Amino acid sequence: MEMGFADHIPMYFFPPEERDCSIAMGEEELPSYAERVRELQKRYHPFPVRFGIEADYTPGMEQELSNILGQYDFDYVLGSVHYLDGWGFDNSSHKGGYDKWALYELYEFYFSLLGRAAASGMFDTMAHPDLIKKFGFKPDGDIIPLYEEAVRTIAGAGVCVEINTAGFRVPAAEVYPNMEFLKLCCRYRVPVTLGSDAHKPDLVGYRFSDALSLLREAGYTEIVTFNRKNKNYIRI
Repeated sequence: MEMGFADHIPMYFFPPEERDCSIAMGEEELPSYAERVRELQKRYHPFPVRFGIEADYTPGMEQELSNILGQYDFDYVLGSVHYLDGWGFDNSSHKGGYDKWALYELYEFYFSLLGRAAASGMFDTMAHPDLIKKFGFKPDGDIIPLYEEAVRTIAGAGVCVEINTAGFRVPAAEVYPNMEFLKLCCRYRVPVTLGSDAHKPDLVGYRFSDALSLLREAGYTEIVTFNRKNKNYIRI
């Protein structure tokens, strides 16, 4: 057993009015976050406490983000997509933005960006990879080809996918990613990690037993954890 922390990196590349403090730390907090995790690693040694971070992928800012990530010795970096052309689509106060899109085109945009993020080389794992479904908006057309294109790119980049149980707690009411996406990941041999996206101590490990059952159903026999960017495979 082990535990990893992956707070969200400051939103350096967004205008102040578009920064969502509910998902990311402030710019002044990153050094103290790193220090607090290091203190926990020392305090609870030999119990493994992993030092992670989550970072949004912002097209055109790859070098800037890489420079920031390179300043710390993270065990793993989660890559995520929360913004599409500046629109925070998973923020409930911005939910009206879905009305401005043809949903299939929205899903195309989201999954193409997810693939670009994976191919950037900056991330070890793609977090909550079908987050776009959070509020239950889904297109009528067949979106499996969109999943498959993203999964092929993720597999080619050697990046993992997170099975994130926070999906159970939102209107989508299912794990991120869904079973169709998971089965594709298994087919393309994409390793998986576990995350509860807790935000509160009592949600750490939330419904992990359900997540493990879904992974087995999708065909997985192991999950991955990280230590200084090295993958450790654990049987489930």
